[in-house]
Amino acid sequence: MQNLLVPTSIFSYGVYNRWLISQIVKKNFIHSGPEKVTVNEKEIVHFVINRFSEIKKSKKIAELVEFQAMNKYMLMVHNQQQLKILGNLVASHKTIPIEDILEQYHAHLKNALSKPPTIKTHLNAMMHIFGYFSKHFTSAEKDLYFQLLSQFKNEKITVGKTLSEIGPLIYRFNDTYLARQTYFLLYADTRPGVLFAVFDNKILR
Repeated sequence: MQNLLVPTSIFSYGVYNRWLISQIVKKNFIHSGPEKVTVNEKEIVHFVINRFSEIKKSKKIAELVEFQAMNKYMLMVHNQQQLKILGNLVASHKTIPIEDILEQYHAHLKNALSKPPTIKTHLNAMMHIFGYFSKHFTSAEKDLYFQLLSQFKNEKITVGKTLSEIGPLIYRFNDTYLARQTYFLLYADTRPGVLFAVFDNKILR
């Protein structure tokens, strides 16, 4: 991140200033120009289906429960209605034979993944993810998070870049549930983001 020329009064008096937040976003994104989408949706779907095929062979409900949990946000960005159906199928394992559940699950999984994600569905998932951090965030961090999503909504940055900025927050707050999500594994850029690093130094807290 480039050094910013910040009025000393912001730090000297501990005053939260939206100007600084806007400058952080501007330095990181606006001048970089729109990025090309590098995610190969076909490969992502292939990966998820292949992983399910392994679970189908094992016929172990515990593995299916874990698969459903790990792919929650992956499925959410594709088809939220099918996500609910898949969740209900997993929950019915005490009354329906596992073989029948796996067959139905496979059909609904393919149905869910056949619907490509959109900016709107990605934003919906990112707002759900925000709920895991919101209680830890300061008002400055919340503002920065929403500006990040605004950049994505306006197609100034890719979904990969957006998730790479959100990703480090998972480890900062030690959220093991989000850390297991294939949504981040398959969609986020490999290079970790630095946008929220300024808060690790407690500059704006």
